[in-house]
Amino acid sequence: MQTIPVVFWLIPLSSIVALGMAWYFFRQMMGEDEGTPRMREIAGHVRRGAMAYLKQQYKVVGIVFAILAVIFAVMAYGLGVQNPWVPFAFLTGGLFSGLAGFFGMKTATYASARTANAARQGLDRGLRVAFRSGAVMGLVVVGLGLLDIAIWFLILSHFYNGDSTALITITTTMLTFGMGASTQALFARVGGGIYTKAADVGADLVGKVEQDIPEDDPRNPATIADNVGDNVGDVAGMGADLYESYCGSILSTAALGATAFALSGDMQMRAVIAPMIIASIGIFLSLIGIFLVRTKEGATMKDLLKSLALGTNVSAILIAAATFLILYLLQLEGWLGISFSVLTGLAAGVIIGQGTEYYTSHSYRPTQQIAAASQTGSATVIIKGIGTGMISTMIPVVTISVAIILSYLCANGFSLAVDATSLSRGLYGIGIAAVGMLSTLGITLATDAYGPIADNAGGNAEMSELGEEVRHRTDALDALGNTTAATGKGFAIGSAALTALALLASYVEEIKIAMQRAVDSGHQFIDAAGNVFNPSSANMVDFMNFFQVNLMNPKVLVGTFIGAMAAFLFCGLTMGAVGRAAQTMVEEVRRQFREIKGILEGKSTPDYGRCVEISTRSAQREMIFPSLLAIAIPIVVGLLLGVAGVMGLLAGGLSAGFTLAVFMANAGGAWDNAKKMVEEGNFGGKGSDCHKATVVGDTVGDPFKDTSGPSLNILIKLMSMVSIVMAGLTVAFL
Repeated sequence: MQTIPVVFWLIPLSSIVALGMAWYFFRQMMGEDEGTPRMREIAGHVRRGAMAYLKQQYKVVGIVFAILAVIFAVMAYGLGVQNPWVPFAFLTGGLFSGLAGFFGMKTATYASARTANAARQGLDRGLRVAFRSGAVMGLVVVGLGLLDIAIWFLILSHFYNGDSTALITITTTMLTFGMGASTQALFARVGGGIYTKAADVGADLVGKVEQDIPEDDPRNPATIADNVGDNVGDVAGMGADLYESYCGSILSTAALGATAFALSGDMQMRAVIAPMIIASIGIFLSLIGIFLVRTKEGATMKDLLKSLALGTNVSAILIAAATFLILYLLQLEGWLGISFSVLTGLAAGVIIGQGTEYYTSHSYRPTQQIAAASQTGSATVIIKGIGTGMISTMIPVVTISVAIILSYLCANGFSLAVDATSLSRGLYGIGIAAVGMLSTLGITLATDAYGPIADNAGGNAEMSELGEEVRHRTDALDALGNTTAATGKGFAIGSAALTALALLASYVEEIKIAMQRAVDSGHQFIDAAGNVFNPSSANMVDFMNFFQVNLMNPKVLVGTFIGAMAAFLFCGLTMGAVGRAAQTMVEEVRRQFREIKGILEGKSTPDYGRCVEISTRSAQREMIFPSLLAIAIPIVVGLLLGVAGVMGLLAGGLSAGFTLAVFMANAGGAWDNAKKMVEEGNFGGKGSDCHKATVVGDTVGDPFKDTSGPSLNILIKLMSMVSIVMAGLTVAFL
């Protein structure tokens, strides 16, 4: 194997810088005043509830990981159908993904009261405290991600030496820790989403609609659970989610680079580390963007959006320019075209973000129309929101489609040919476009993590009775957070689509390695013509022909249908889980209003702990089956339908899951901001019939945007990762 170039050390260096700056922002936030004794008390309740939930979730997930690790160990050491490093890589992926969520949530639970207190001094100060606290999450995710990648690359490079196949083995093995990250992310997203939406629905339906009390009112028994949920779902879950997306895009592209440039000598190593170097430079440029975010007192929603856009756009422009220089200095073959592939991914991310903002911000017509529909009741709000969500899929789908064609075209010498060599180079371009989209994740994730911090700050201000002016500022920060969260979800889903497509190619490479392992053990593979198939000399096109991966093969078609069904089944299960948990919460809140005298008069304190307990137990119980189903489906399809069925499954899951995820995230975001628009005094304002109608719409949208929708992008990639890890088992049954 080629010698690791000196420039590789930029990768661990940048990860250390990211983690160091995350620590700096965390200490800076902790230096802020947490406010009045009442503000400290409320923040303490939320912090303890969030940590208790996370501790319980990690116990459950730890058991699942232990069982899966044992299964992988049996496959590797007992059956010999898997790489022996797989169990260890799987566990570290889950560990680092969990750490990313933990550190982000710990920061958020300390930042909310400090943001509310900073908002007492001014809007800009509140924005900076919340945003830089969100930046801790962004920097921890990219720092831990690149650190994990660098460590595993060095370890595996030490043990695997030899010809060009060594790098292929190393990169496909590293994809296994991507499966660990995906598994942890799915549990975190599903469990956190069920928790937060059960509490949110209970607080909204009983508090706002039935009892006519404001959101985050301390008289509402579910309000602490609701604020805890913002942290466990939108921070811990999101951190694990984006860690998995970030690592998945880099690892799948590195694996494709090892294959596409396998016959190009030292060029193969350059192609493998190129996505890692681009991500490393993206960390430094994200830091520049983070320091640019600030605003003025009395800023409107458009002003606030421009403040965040300045930081993210400057970082994106700088990484676009830096990419050309990076690939030129690496002297990567076809560097100019590959640079344009990265630029395509960046542009796609910006377009998807802007499209999401248009359909979810109440500064624009679609959400304004949903708010206006409240004048004729909650049914029209829901109808209008569903329609808006469906229409909103057009921009992301068309954008990703164009990005796929352009990135393939640019990396393949501006040709759309699909012969063996062209296919590998073109797919490498698609993978590196995903890296480009996520290269400035340090700041784009900061804008996403900022949202739940601002939301909790508003809750703290309301419960602490800080006054109308402070609440107005926190409401502005919260409304901005709703839009940035929706934009972040669209961004994550878009990158998932590109990454999942690259993982399809990685799956073929893993099948090739598994088949070669079987041949070395004395097994023979016979093609349709009765000839012996030699995997060592076969290219990707040969493999597709051998397994008859085409639309005329019924196995492919059946797999496609199952993949599309899996996306809807998963959403149905998670929506049902939220519904059951919410029912229990609604009944508990009603019971407390009925049985604990003096709550509504403010003379008695609700039993907040009981609501926190209900959400925790419901989330732990309900998250298991949907998450395990996502792991089981690719295994079953692989055993029953073989490689052709799995390829169909992944294609069907990708196309249906991507579109459905965009629809659900955007519809939910639009419903939420339509409610915020009414609460600002439009169409009768808070407490009016229009307000109650939009609260119902927001309640329907909550599991759309915070449970089922964002979990789908993990489902898409997890099915691909599971297929890759289980490739040896699939081949064993051929």
